[in-house]
Formats: sequence, structure tokens, C-alpha cells
Amino acid sequence: MSKPVEITDSNFEEIINSDKPVLVDFWAEWCGPCKMIGPLVEELANEFEGKAIIGKVDVDTNPEVSAKFGIRSIPTLLVFKGGKIVDKQVGAVPKSVLSEKIEAQLA
Repeated sequence: MSKPVEITDSNFEEIINSDKPVLVDFWAEWCGPCKMIGPLVEELANEFEGKAIIGKVDVDTNPEVSAKFGIRSIPTLLVFKGGKIVDKQVGAVPKSVLSEKIEAQLA
């Protein structure tokens, strides 16, 4: 079973510059909506294994990355392709919405 990649201030650039699409979930332990979306992100990591990278950034322990992208409210999910943001979702949404955002970058 595949798990989301733990993304930190130090490995962030390396991960988002992958040749695969990357979904990054900005979250925190104390955030209620983040806990709702967490299991969905885990399922996506399984479903897109080998096709896309699904990762999580804990905003409390990785302030640099969070500040760089102006993350003010969580959960915020950013989709990167070729190191650039191509899509964004703020707040908890159904898994299908996130799936579609990743699928769109696989085409």
C-alpha cells in the first residue's frame, strides 16, 4: 500500500520538479477539515501510484514552503506539473474533485 510522501522544506523543490504531476496537501494536526481530507489523500496515493506523486506538508513544521506559497487556510491542495502550480483547491472537497485535478495533468 502506497502512502503520501512526507514533504518538507528541505525536499520540496526536488519533489515538485518530478516528471510526474504532484499533489501537495498542506495540513496541520489541529485542523479538523484536514483530518477529513487526510484519508482521501491516502487513497489517492494508492490509486495514482506510479503515475503521480501525492504528498503532504505539515505547515507547523515546514513554515518556509507554506510561506512561499502564501498558504493562509488549510487544507490547501496544490497540483504541480514541471515544478509549476497548475491547479489549487482550498478546503475539504470530495475525493472525485481531487482525482479529476490529477487526471487532468496525466493527459
